[in-house]
Amino acid sequence: MARKIVVTGGAGFIGSNFVRYILEGYDDVDVTVLDKLTYAGNLDNLKEVENHPRYTFVHGDICDESTVNEVLKGSDCVLNFAAETHVDRSIGDPASFIMTDVYGTYVLLEATRKLGIPRFIQISTDEVYGDAGDEPSDEESPLMPRSPYAASKAGGDRLAYSYFTTYGTPVVITRCSNNYGPNQHPEKLIPLFLTNAMDDKPMPVYGSGVNTRDWIYVLDHVKALEAIMNSGGLEGEVFNIGSGTELSILDVAGGILTVLDKPESLLKRVTDRPGHVMRHAVKTDKIRSVLGWKAEVDFETGLRMTAEWYRKNRWWWEKIKSGQFEEYYRKMYPELESK
Repeated sequence: MARKIVVTGGAGFIGSNFVRYILEGYDDVDVTVLDKLTYAGNLDNLKEVENHPRYTFVHGDICDESTVNEVLKGSDCVLNFAAETHVDRSIGDPASFIMTDVYGTYVLLEATRKLGIPRFIQISTDEVYGDAGDEPSDEESPLMPRSPYAASKAGGDRLAYSYFTTYGTPVVITRCSNNYGPNQHPEKLIPLFLTNAMDDKPMPVYGSGVNTRDWIYVLDHVKALEAIMNSGGLEGEVFNIGSGTELSILDVAGGILTVLDKPESLLKRVTDRPGHVMRHAVKTDKIRSVLGWKAEVDFETGLRMTAEWYRKNRWWWEKIKSGQFEEYYRKMYPELESK
């Protein structure tokens, strides 16, 4: 009998990569995607599987209790990718982040508890740790979020854990570092820089550009989630997921210029964002030892594959970088002249 999994936010960047990977790799898993289709949810991300016999799409909001109860009924595993995710946007509109990332998580957890679903995976983020400082964060590090986005994710993260400790809800929490790869919305750093550079437009670098992040190719993250989904006895656990490759914004920008053979003159400094974290980095010893997972794609290879995808899929991102995106872009980077 086929397993039924529910992927909330499955039309987004990481969720859609997970859905495609599972449908391609398994013949005994039925996948239902629940997505509100906000600006970051895009059915084009699921075009390859839209006619797949084991795929079902439901247009709905994780904050809607009746929809959630109906969709989750009879499922074996729920993976909650659904979230408002962009730090910059959270600074201007914290309310929507709190609603989706905290209240929406509550609705999903309540349904999971009442329906007796065997596994709930809460996709959190390393943003919950705040600044890593001198040492990469491990799973026991204090949560010190520095943006409304990070705080809302920390709220959902700890709410999920509380459902495990209070009700015994079979929750597993993951905290991944910065993802990049195909289908990532061009408001995010790597696709923004790639697509701007392809069009010979400025690449906006916040402040000094020396802020560092751990960068992981999206399919490595997907494989970590696959391992968690398929492993028993993990209830109540938290797992960091990362590549161990820390690079500054300037390092990443330089890599993109090299891959695309573009000049450094495209780099343009802009005013730093409020509360900008200097360093995000996580220790991944736990997931390595418990599940035997480790990242496989090195950054140079991953960046080249990502650049190639954006080269070949202009139809996908040119639609996104018009209309409302142009208005958002002008608001976020007023020092740059939008061309």
